[in-house]
Amino acid sequence: MTELGAGGVLRLPRARVVPLSAPPASYTAAVERYLTGAGIAKSSARIYRISLTTWGWMLTGEPAPTGPARRGAKPPVFLVAAIDDPALPEVLAELAAARADEMDADTVNRELSIARKAIGWWQRQGWIEGDPTIGIERRPAPPDRTKALAENQIAALWRLDVSLREKTFWKMLYESAARADEVLCLNVEDLYPQDKRGKITAKGGATEWIHWQSGAAQLLPRLIAGRTRGPLFLTGCKAPAGTATLDVCEETSRARLSYRRGDFEESTRLLANPLARPEDVEDLAGWTLHRLRHSALTHDAENGTSTPMLLARSRHASVRSLERYARPGVDAVARHVAERDPAARRRG
Repeated sequence: MTELGAGGVLRLPRARVVPLSAPPASYTAAVERYLTGAGIAKSSARIYRISLTTWGWMLTGEPAPTGPARRGAKPPVFLVAAIDDPALPEVLAELAAARADEMDADTVNRELSIARKAIGWWQRQGWIEGDPTIGIERRPAPPDRTKALAENQIAALWRLDVSLREKTFWKMLYESAARADEVLCLNVEDLYPQDKRGKITAKGGATEWIHWQSGAAQLLPRLIAGRTRGPLFLTGCKAPAGTATLDVCEETSRARLSYRRGDFEESTRLLANPLARPEDVEDLAGWTLHRLRHSALTHDAENGTSTPMLLARSRHASVRSLERYARPGVDAVARHVAERDPAARRRG
């Protein structure tokens, strides 16, 4: 019923949000309900789950573990309704600021965006009312102009002594310019080897094609080894109990390979830091898998690939998204400077 407030102003009662379904038993369950209910693509779900787990610690007022401490750390158990604690926004702002000082801006901004999407979805379900991230600002992220690897760096990468699986994975990433999660979600039955292409679930859930070249094409038969179904890239041991059926190879009982960014970084530390002393290498960072996609698109742009083709290769929706790739890389700039070197022209 309505009431008269101060000054005789008509005051309407606050509307109560009726939950669309019973709230889940825990925050972790709420995360899983969001990933399935919001239609998050399988290729993106792993990143979303990691980000929301990170926020799980901060939503309980604790800093998220980083580095080696994060491995095997069990996320806190709490009710999703705890997000409506009126004291949480202030605590969360301090924790987010501290984390932003330790992490790169791109990671912090991505995690914040994912958290806000999930919170918005939970609000629409009627499980929570507020958004404790309001007031937390995105961090400025100055662009890194060195993400595209030089041609000699790519050549050095192919000379590394690594397993057939890793070499095939890296080759496919570079030749297709696909995202790592998209390629890891490939099944053997998704491949069309004679056409050098495969069917992937892209970011956003769309089904699209990726295309590779002879390098990956020559390695794939050895990797598949006669298999006809199941995950393309497999771990080296049997799948643990509880692994989803879709992520287990029926013929070998091995699990689908997960995102192995750490292995790639470890393998490329010397390439990324050529002047480092051997005893210092373990403390240095290598390359990330995303740099293979970035490099492929940059090299395409340098070689005159048209904008429509770059859009098709990258599967971006807007031209603006291509700006980070369509810049001449270090080799192209070096050639430009060398060709205009007066001393070089005189020697010629």
